[in-house]
Amino acid sequence: MARQEQVLLLEPQHELKFRGPFTDVVTTSLKLANPTDRNVCFKVKTTAPRRYCVRPNSGVIDAGTSINVSVMLQPFDYDPNEKSKHKFMVQSLLAPPEMTDMEGVWKEAKPEELMDSKLRCVFEMPTENEKTHDMDTNKVLSSSLLKSDSSTLSMKSMSSHLDDGEVKKIMEECKRLQMEVQRLREENRQIREEDGLRMRKSTAMSSQHSSSSSATGPGMKEDGASTRMLALIVLFFVIGVIIGKLVL
Repeated sequence: MARQEQVLLLEPQHELKFRGPFTDVVTTSLKLANPTDRNVCFKVKTTAPRRYCVRPNSGVIDAGTSINVSVMLQPFDYDPNEKSKHKFMVQSLLAPPEMTDMEGVWKEAKPEELMDSKLRCVFEMPTENEKTHDMDTNKVLSSSLLKSDSSTLSMKSMSSHLDDGEVKKIMEECKRLQMEVQRLREENRQIREEDGLRMRKSTAMSSQHSSSSSATGPGMKEDGASTRMLALIVLFFVIGVIIGKLVL
């Protein structure tokens, strides 16, 4: 009796490609998909078990799901004139409804229940142009990483000069100085009102007191001008403190 056709969908279907150089472990991926409504048991076998490491090499694929199998080729001395004769086989069978021992299922399986697919191994070496492209790509990536790190350090350096604590201190200082300016403005307003009252009184007074009144008026004006000057100085000090903090 002929065997059943493979129910699993393999990707790739016929070849497992391994790309050199082969001085280190080279890994390729094999996707196994189960499109059926039943669970499927599988095993991955190779003609050169000492040369490959397969994870997972067996298991159960639930209905309607898939898994990725990693096939790792161990390092070896590559000879471009020698063609690979290595092959892989994916063996599968439909899992029974109530399965407790997967190894027992494989032992008790009938030959006609087994399904298999075969793949051959292909070794490839990158060309000189591809090597150059890979080197250029690595240089671009390295340059981008360095620029990114430099930008990150610059931002961190700028933020370290003006942290939240310093900003809070500046705001508190500004608030205090604004209150001081407001207080000086209020005093200046009161002085102007008193100056106007005195001027009106001096106008109503007799001519004998006009000289003393005129002498008092300029003094009050000088006091008002001095207060305004002080307010401007305080305001400039506030602006200077803010600019100084931002520059540092």
